[in-house]
Amino acid sequence: MRVALGEWTASAVRFVGKHRGPVVVQSLRSTAAATIAYVVALRVSPEAAPLTAPLTALLVVQVTLYATITTGIRRVNSVVAGVVIAIGFSVLVGLTWWSLGLIILASLAVGHLVRVSEFVPEVAISAMLVLGVTRVGDTAWARVLETVIGAVVGLAFNLLFAPPVWVDEAGESIEGLARRVRRLMLRMGEEAAGRTPVDHATARLHEARRLDHDIVEVDAALKQAEDSLRLNPRVREGLLHRVVLRTGLDTLEICTVVLRVLARSLTDLAKERDPEPLFAPETGATLERLLSEIGDAVVSFAVLVTTDVSVSAESAETRLATELRGATATRDKLARLLLAEIQQNPGITTQWQLHGAVLTEVNRILDELDTEHRSRRLLEELDRCTREERERMPWVARLRKYVKYAKRVRVPGRNRRAVSRRSM
Repeated sequence: MRVALGEWTASAVRFVGKHRGPVVVQSLRSTAAATIAYVVALRVSPEAAPLTAPLTALLVVQVTLYATITTGIRRVNSVVAGVVIAIGFSVLVGLTWWSLGLIILASLAVGHLVRVSEFVPEVAISAMLVLGVTRVGDTAWARVLETVIGAVVGLAFNLLFAPPVWVDEAGESIEGLARRVRRLMLRMGEEAAGRTPVDHATARLHEARRLDHDIVEVDAALKQAEDSLRLNPRVREGLLHRVVLRTGLDTLEICTVVLRVLARSLTDLAKERDPEPLFAPETGATLERLLSEIGDAVVSFAVLVTTDVSVSAESAETRLATELRGATATRDKLARLLLAEIQQNPGITTQWQLHGAVLTEVNRILDELDTEHRSRRLLEELDRCTREERERMPWVARLRKYVKYAKRVRVPGRNRRAVSRRSM
C-alpha cells in the first residue's frame, strides 16, 4: 500500500512539475471567475444560493479564449434547451418515473439536435433539476439567468485578463519529441555498428512504436496552442504560427513513422544475419554516423519550427542546412559501401532488399527535413488554410479588404489629394 501511494505521489509530482505553469494559471483563473460569477448572481438571481452561476463560469473558463467562447455558447444552449423541455413536461405530465425516463430521452435527443457537443448530458441534467422543483417557472428562468451570468463572467474574465498563449508549451513538447527520436536513432546506430542480437533490435522496434503515444500527447499540446492563438488580441499572426507548428509536427510524425519502418528493416536484417553482425565494420560505423547526423538534424528542425525570433530562426535554419549536407554526404558513402557488400556477396538476395530498404527510409527522412521541401509545404498549407477560412467566413475577408483599403486611402497631405484625383 505504501509503495503504491509513493508511486502515485511521485507521478503526481512529475505531472505538476511538467505542467506547473498551466495548472497554476488555470486554477487561479477558474477560481476567480467562479467567485465573481457567484457574487454577481447573488445580487441578480432570486435564488438564495445561485450555485449555477459559479458552476457555469467554472466550466466555461477554459485555457484559451477561443475555447471559452465556443464552450460558453454551447453550455448556454444546453441549459436553455433543458429548461424549455422541463417547462413543457411540467405543464403536460409532471414528474413520474415514466416521465423522468421520457424527459431524459428527449433531452439527449435534443442535445444532439442543437449540437452542444460534450454538453449533451447537461441538457438532461438541467431538465431533471428544473422538473424536480415545485415552482418550475421561477426556478427555470432563474437557472437560465444564472447560466448566462456565469457564461458572461467567464468570457469577460478572459477578455479583460490577457488570455494566455500556450505556444511555448507546444514548442517544448515538439522539441522533446525530436530529442526522443534522436536518442532512439543513436541507440539504433550504436547497435548497427556492432553485433546486434535479435532481441535488442526488437526492443528498438517496440520503442519506435511507442513514439506514437508521444505524438498523441504533443498533438494535444499543439491543439491547445492553436486554440490559444485564435481570436487572441495579443497575437497578430496567429494563422502563421499555427501553420508553422502544425506542419512541423506533421513532418516529425512522418519521420517517426519512417523510423519505425527502419527499425523493422534492421530487425529483419538482424534475424537474417544472426549470429553475425548486421554490417561490415566500416559500413556499420558509417550507418552509426549517419543516424547520429540525422538525429541532430531532427532536433535542429524542431528548434527551427518553434523559434519566433527571426535571427534565431535564421541561425537554426543555417545549422539545419549544414547538418543535412553532412548527412547527405554520409548517406552517399553508405550507399557505396552497401553496394560493395552486395557485389562481394551476390547470392544473398534478401539482404540486398533490406539494404535497399534502409537507404530508402534514410532518404525519406532527409527529404522530409529538407528546407526547400518545408518551405513548399508551408506555403501550400498557408494557401489552403486561407482559402478555407475565406470560404467559411467570407465576411471576415471582406472586412479585412475594407480595412486595408481604408489604410491606403487615409494618406496625409498631398498624397491624400493624389489618391483622391486618381480615384476620380
